[in-house]
Amino acid sequence: MRRVATWLLVAMAGLFLVSRHLQPVHPAWAWVLAFSEAALVGGLADWFAVTALFRHPLGLPIPHTAIIPDNKDRIADTMAAFLRDNFLTPPVIARRLRDLNLAGALGTWLADPRSSDGSRLRAGAGELAAQVLESLDPERLGGQVRGGLVRQLGRLELAPLLGRMLSTAIADGRHRPVIGSLVRWAGFTLEANEELVRDLIHRRANAVLRWTGLDERVANSVLDGLYKLLAEVIVDPEHPLRGKIEEGLQTLAQDLVHDPATRDRVEQAKRDLLANPAVAEWWQGVWEQIRAALIALARNPSAGSGIQLRDGLSDLGRALRDDPLLQVQINRFARRTTVGLASRYGAQIVQLVSATVKRWDATTVTARLEGAVGRDLQFIRINGTLVGGLFGLAIHAVEVLL
Repeated sequence: MRRVATWLLVAMAGLFLVSRHLQPVHPAWAWVLAFSEAALVGGLADWFAVTALFRHPLGLPIPHTAIIPDNKDRIADTMAAFLRDNFLTPPVIARRLRDLNLAGALGTWLADPRSSDGSRLRAGAGELAAQVLESLDPERLGGQVRGGLVRQLGRLELAPLLGRMLSTAIADGRHRPVIGSLVRWAGFTLEANEELVRDLIHRRANAVLRWTGLDERVANSVLDGLYKLLAEVIVDPEHPLRGKIEEGLQTLAQDLVHDPATRDRVEQAKRDLLANPAVAEWWQGVWEQIRAALIALARNPSAGSGIQLRDGLSDLGRALRDDPLLQVQINRFARRTTVGLASRYGAQIVQLVSATVKRWDATTVTARLEGAVGRDLQFIRINGTLVGGLFGLAIHAVEVLL
């Protein structure tokens, strides 16, 4: 468009020269001369005006030219003030958001995961999330996540929490199946290590018992007694051994909450566990598995857990779409949150805009503003040339009539 406007101006200059030369030949050339002369003046004037906005015409330091580069700091402050006064004030944001049903729109979009727009958006978002996860350093990111967990666990006192959980489980009777499982585990462990028990009794027995073979009978008696005891504990819910175990658990629960020594031992064990390099290696492996699973889910949301996630989002979308009361609550929350952010950070946002524009050099400001306005700048030159020519014809007509 810049070339079109320039060549149109050159054409008017050529037409002016031709018509001036041929004016004596025929009276019509006087009209052509009036048109081309006024068009040339109008085109040159608008070229000067458009150029003077962004640079010095022909590189000459004419006063009041290169207006935008010379005033970019003031323009930056004006833009920031415009944003602050017309967009980032709480009343304006509240008024604009009052008529928007954000929750309903979000619910409609989530409720139909097969819609073309939603599918394309989900696919794009999934691919973007996968690329972000792949681009991040897994060891550094895993270390940062682990560091955050360690800090949170370090501030959390586990002993009272474990004590209250254990007391609640005992009060509700949820410890009894655990005791039964422990007793069964003890029975299976004893059965798997029966030869070890026999060998231990054999080595602890004296020479007389071994010579007479009584050590084997002692071992059998010990094993039979242990098997019988474990069987009775499993069968009888009121067995005294169960009561002893419950008393021990209740004492442990009380000590976890009220005994400083027990609490200190638990905290020390927690610190030792968190500082153990093996735990760090284990967590790194877990995090890498989580990261790989997230990448696979982002790239293939229609498989495995991605289907469950999609179905869950669809249910949430239907709830948002079909529940007007829920929409009102969410929209109110979104409006208050946005207004609060504008009130708290509006000044910083406009200051960022102003500071960014001020940091641009004059060439960058000129190029971006000129590119933003675009073709319309050149249409100003074209219109100036053509409108100027029409005014030239009108003035010539008046001259002829007078």
